[in-house]
Amino acid sequence: MGNSFEDRLVRRLAGLREERALSLEELATQSGISRATLSRLERGETSPTAEMLGKLCAVYGMPMSRLIAEVEQAPVQLIRRAEQAEWHDPASGFVRRMVSPPARGFAAELVEGRLPPGAVIDYAQPPVRGLEQHMWMLSGVLDYTIDGATHRLQEGDCLRFHLYGATRFSCPGPDAAHYLITLCEP
Repeated sequence: MGNSFEDRLVRRLAGLREERALSLEELATQSGISRATLSRLERGETSPTAEMLGKLCAVYGMPMSRLIAEVEQAPVQLIRRAEQAEWHDPASGFVRRMVSPPARGFAAELVEGRLPPGAVIDYAQPPVRGLEQHMWMLSGVLDYTIDGATHRLQEGDCLRFHLYGATRFSCPGPDAAHYLITLCEP
């Protein structure tokens, strides 16, 4: 395994499991991801999807952005576009860019998302209960379901909430949903 972002991400996931003294079986039970898939993931034989990362972050009690930040280099004040980590979900085509990643001494982070037309991502539970989020639509349409209520977000709309339950991101098209999310840990 090399030192690419994905390689570091996979190593961090394995490290989190080891730090918590969880067997693959225990993690499979808690996350709902099969033991075989978790094993392939830790060996770098498969790429994690957004859904997988969401489930693992829920087990570890951390936002996905915090996980991603942990595999990044040391935090700086100015984060140039070329230095902002991007992660691509191979299953949905979702692209997540860490515009302002979590860092020591900062309570908020800023994440850019692009969800292609027709794509759907479900998260069964939040990584951290009560996580404050502000979602601002830059372009396209996003049907965002939180606590069983679906909000159709269009360019310029802002939805703010505290996250406690399952969520669904769905892009009805015809264009990609492009948005920014500010996250603040409770």
